[in-house]
Amino acid sequence: MRHILPALTAAAVLASALVATAASAQPSPTEHALLHALAAEVSPDQQHATIAKLVSFGTRHTLSDTKSDTRGIGAARRWVASQFAAMSRDCGGCLTVETPSEVFTGRRVPNPTEVMDVLAIQKGTTDPGRVIVISGHMDSRVTDVQNFTSDAPGANDDASGTAAVIEAARILSKHKFPATLVFAVLSGEEQGLYGGHVLADYATKQGWRVEADLNNDIVGNSEGINGVRETTRVRVFSEGTKSVETAAEADRRRYNGGEVDSPSRQIARYMDGLAGTYLGNFKVTMVYRTDRFGRGGDQTEMIKAGFPAVRVTEANENYNRQHQDLRTGNGIKYGDVIEGVDFAYLANVTRVNVITMASMAMAPAPPTHVDISGAVSADTTVKWRPAADAQRYRLWWRSTTDPQWRFSRAAPPTGQAVLKDVNIDDWYFGVSAVSPDGWESPVVFPGAPGSWAHEDAPPAPAAPGTPGSKP
Repeated sequence: MRHILPALTAAAVLASALVATAASAQPSPTEHALLHALAAEVSPDQQHATIAKLVSFGTRHTLSDTKSDTRGIGAARRWVASQFAAMSRDCGGCLTVETPSEVFTGRRVPNPTEVMDVLAIQKGTTDPGRVIVISGHMDSRVTDVQNFTSDAPGANDDASGTAAVIEAARILSKHKFPATLVFAVLSGEEQGLYGGHVLADYATKQGWRVEADLNNDIVGNSEGINGVRETTRVRVFSEGTKSVETAAEADRRRYNGGEVDSPSRQIARYMDGLAGTYLGNFKVTMVYRTDRFGRGGDQTEMIKAGFPAVRVTEANENYNRQHQDLRTGNGIKYGDVIEGVDFAYLANVTRVNVITMASMAMAPAPPTHVDISGAVSADTTVKWRPAADAQRYRLWWRSTTDPQWRFSRAAPPTGQAVLKDVNIDDWYFGVSAVSPDGWESPVVFPGAPGSWAHEDAPPAPAAPGTPGSKP
């Protein structure tokens, strides 16, 4: 038996290789000079100035002063709005600044309190209803979540995420994109994810087809509480199955698969691939959870509204610097101060966000109505609805236990293709859309588990002579 097992293993490996060869797996998609240029524009010095200014407001607690121009959440959100307004002047009015708000009362909000978000909206040139969001929260806290008077610098939680949003706006507002970009600075996170709720409500009322929300929360520290410094990776958390999945959809998914293939999970894979191509030794670590164990963030409110969203968080957290009164005890300095931020690291995290937003905004929308068939057949047929903004498509497949899409093949814009000798029983499948100049969307898994929230919306009219148009 000792001699048979290695032979069987080798045979299995050979068989897998032959399947891949028969399927004619394609090389990586087009590499774009624009993404390299955008990544190079991220400035640690700019982000240092942003965080220093936010820290200077003393506390940004959601329940803190809203009238002062120098202290409290009101001063902070007016300053953020002024930054977006200045960027808009520089780009000829390309940003629209909005401040949606709602009044909340809850366990951590004992009295009715207005929670206001600050949004900068960069309208897309050809598909403005399709929206890619980056978010971070500006509010801060100390040990007692109800203490709104003590200094709460919140340099990393979450001035770092706010700095990522503002820096992304500064860079991307200099360029034009087919899809709309939204730069969202939220409030009320520490009191109960209220800012995420305001954002989700606003997106719903505006009729946005949100393709992704990249929520950046605690992204600037590189030295963990264990003393280990992690400077070469960032974690991206994503839900595996949709929070809005129906009981019938869950039954079908449990039978056919799709537990790790929600749109949010595809965004995480997309970010991972882009980082590997454009950022050298700075990597994305995908975590198969919606958020850290027992903890939450504003992306969950977007997910509950049916919008794909991920949480971006540093690789190794330091809990002595989170939700702590400013103090020293047993030789340990507690508190979320600016000295705990690694600005070179924060810049790399911001680069991941910037290139992801730009790539998704330049690419066609993810394919819709993706379906597969092939039971009792050696071949697998993949179908989707052709769209005007996609010149071609790419079929993807991987082992059911593989975390990343592994094999691919170019597909015509007809809305149907057959993978010969690729058995539907053994693989997971997906489709991505590709623009004429090689920009590629995230992969879409077939059926309800992988469909984007806006799939049932009527398709955009095709231009004459393009795939999917009528003569």
